[in-house]
Amino acid sequence: MTNTQVTLIQIDNYGPWTVTPEPRREVDLQTLQSRLYADLSQLFGNREGYVFFTRFDNMVAVTNGLDRDAHALIQESVGNRYPVTVSLGIAVDESPAVALGDATERLQDAGSAQDSDRREILDGTPLPEADRTDDDVHLAHFDVNDATGKYTDQLNEFDTFIQIEQGYASLMRYMRRAHDALSFFVGGDNVIAVCPTMDESEYRDAIDHVREEVDVELKVGVGRARTAQAAGMAAKHALEECRHEGTDVEFD
Repeated sequence: MTNTQVTLIQIDNYGPWTVTPEPRREVDLQTLQSRLYADLSQLFGNREGYVFFTRFDNMVAVTNGLDRDAHALIQESVGNRYPVTVSLGIAVDESPAVALGDATERLQDAGSAQDSDRREILDGTPLPEADRTDDDVHLAHFDVNDATGKYTDQLNEFDTFIQIEQGYASLMRYMRRAHDALSFFVGGDNVIAVCPTMDESEYRDAIDHVREEVDVELKVGVGRARTAQAAGMAAKHALEECRHEGTDVEFD
């Protein structure tokens, strides 16, 4: 059974800050967001976590193995480097979507994301060390079949982007609805899904759904481990096995 520890990262008072004392240049906001994501990716990644950018002012991390002290140090680092602070909500569940829902509620209960008085909230209980197992985190790394040949080398870049995004959107909706999994675009033609325990037929059903709905063909490698980083690397190796064997689904 999976035990996914999810941390919601939310920039404090970000909306009002972007227009105070007057609207800030979008290029500066985009730069801040991208640098913050890069720093958080490294800060959590150095502790075996994995951060997904979602809307940039909100980010989702899989943080199995990080305790409250580790979260607090990350908050402190962001506060020392940036003109904004972040609040963190932590929750654990066998369902990634339920864990994220619980983490979200912790921050919502502490105040609005645009509340100037809500600063650097850290709420939630990480998974106890005694309860951790080598099967806690399941990550599925999806990849579009021959994206370069079908899209990149054939279509203009924007039409390629549309095709890839349609595949991502279809997969994201299906995995959320059917399995309470959380799927995130990670660049190129790649999507990583944080999943509960699923068997091969369920992954095949997801691939079939995307092909039938938007005519995008996928393959997937699935990794299972104690931490997000280890599960992610196992998923990458399983995906390479798909490429080598010409299969659609492989487990580490």
